[in-house]
Amino acid sequence: MYSAALAAPGRWPIASMNAQLFRTKSIDQLISDADDPSKRLKKTLGWLSLTALGIGAIIGSGIFITIGTATSGQVDKYPSVLQMPVLSVLMHGTHSLAVGRPGAGPGIAVSFLAVALICALAGLCYAELASMIPIAGSAYTYTYATLGEFIAWIIGWDLILEYAVSNMAVAVGFSAYVNNLLDTFHVHIPDSLGTPAYDPMAGWSLHFNLLGFLIVMFLTVLLVRGIRESARANNIMVGIKLLAIFIFCIVASKYIHPENFKPFFPNGFQGVLTGGAIVFFSYIGFDSVSTAAEECKNPKRDVPIGILASLFVCATFYVAVAVVLTGIQHWDTLNNAAPVAQALEAIGLKLTDRWVTVGALMGMISSILVYQLGQARVWFAMSRDGLLPAIFSRVHKTFRTPDFATWVAGFFVAIPAGIFDIGTLADLSNIGTLFAFILVSIAVLILRKRQPDRPRGFRVPFSPWIPIASVILCLALMASLTIENWVRFFVWLIVGLLFYFDFGVRNSSAGRSADPAAQRNLTLMADKAMIALSGALLVLAIIAGGVVVGGFVVAGILERAGLVILAAVAIVFLLRGRKHYREDSLTTKTA
Repeated sequence: MYSAALAAPGRWPIASMNAQLFRTKSIDQLISDADDPSKRLKKTLGWLSLTALGIGAIIGSGIFITIGTATSGQVDKYPSVLQMPVLSVLMHGTHSLAVGRPGAGPGIAVSFLAVALICALAGLCYAELASMIPIAGSAYTYTYATLGEFIAWIIGWDLILEYAVSNMAVAVGFSAYVNNLLDTFHVHIPDSLGTPAYDPMAGWSLHFNLLGFLIVMFLTVLLVRGIRESARANNIMVGIKLLAIFIFCIVASKYIHPENFKPFFPNGFQGVLTGGAIVFFSYIGFDSVSTAAEECKNPKRDVPIGILASLFVCATFYVAVAVVLTGIQHWDTLNNAAPVAQALEAIGLKLTDRWVTVGALMGMISSILVYQLGQARVWFAMSRDGLLPAIFSRVHKTFRTPDFATWVAGFFVAIPAGIFDIGTLADLSNIGTLFAFILVSIAVLILRKRQPDRPRGFRVPFSPWIPIASVILCLALMASLTIENWVRFFVWLIVGLLFYFDFGVRNSSAGRSADPAAQRNLTLMADKAMIALSGALLVLAIIAGGVVVGGFVVAGILERAGLVILAAVAIVFLLRGRKHYREDSLTTKTA
């Protein structure tokens, strides 16, 4: 059953609409829907496969690429307040333009530990919810059962951002490391086929990252074939990349120079925090374990083990890599696209460099595999609830996988991966993930209050303090991301709300079982909200365009094109909102 009660006589319409907008889907109903034979996924995974999936998602391009920027810091060639971390602006004001994004230095090891702690707190919350609600959808499903449909849509839309943008970034990193490996054999892929079309420093060119595109599409085919085959391939790749990281730590540790560790915190606590916000990208992925809960043999036991075990293993390896890397090379020399590989090359370990590059490639492939698996299953769950078109919840008759959602997710990631650079993508993924962590932590608190007696295969210890600490620390990391990322994040959410008011409100499975009068009132409210939001978005796009044209803010062709597309989207939804409002008003009057 849905918790939105039928509107009682005399009840205020606004109260009824709020009940419909924040209607929750009971956990029993969610589990029952998952057992529908026509939309049931095959159960083949155990705790070991889930742990490998978690490690496969977590250890990707982050440890091999973003560690360089996090350690050395970043000062933009054309500084803008939009490129500054929110925390830096609050602490330094306009001086933050000169400070840029301070690096953590050798203290990056502490950044990795701090982020691991934050992820562990959020991971405990994920583990409790996954043991209660063992079905596909991850944070989206959990918020539907606790915070209501409106918030569930927001988090589902946010997860699309997390998984898709993460994979775009990883695919770009994959191409860079393939080029690096081939260069050691004196083989070079033409820039027109091996680099993205857009580079923030060089602008646009007639390039396409073909390698990034092809690896995503190859793994998409594998995922359509079946979860068991995908898990086996992932297990092999996880073993290879862990071996490569182990070889790096053992071999390179002999070349550590203690003087490279001085000063250990060159930019103080702010450098450690900003570095943590950047390397947080390295930990994204453990939550994707919960998206495969519906395909587990014993999800109440296996999902919590998979989440926590994968986090522990990855944190151990990350800290080891950070200590060794900053010990063999001074921290301010690591700001490049392949810091681990170039550090090994600088000390003459070319054979080890090849091993590490192979490990990095395996890490990126397995990361893409798990992210694509998670993304398709979030779309599958949203479609099953009527918030996306029904075809996204179609299950292949032979392979029992969500084939259409998987194919769309493949092209949705592969094409941008051929166009954009990794720096444009990684930070945007971080803010979306942190927001998801906050909502999941809040969901644990709500379910403890509303359903204290419901059986839980795992319980977060020291509740409510651990969920509260998770919320506060995730907010602190979000404050260490740039203002530009906050702006992009809110724009993404607004566009998502427009989709929800246009399609989700009208097609929600919860809405179909609701009181007709309350549903009509809700659609009218959605029409007004769509008109207001699209109008506000259009005004903001026009104002931002005026600021750019006036030269008040430096913007490249990508930002300018984005503003034009944003204005076009706003106009389309404004027209659709007006059309819906006319039709729904007439329907309400004649009812």
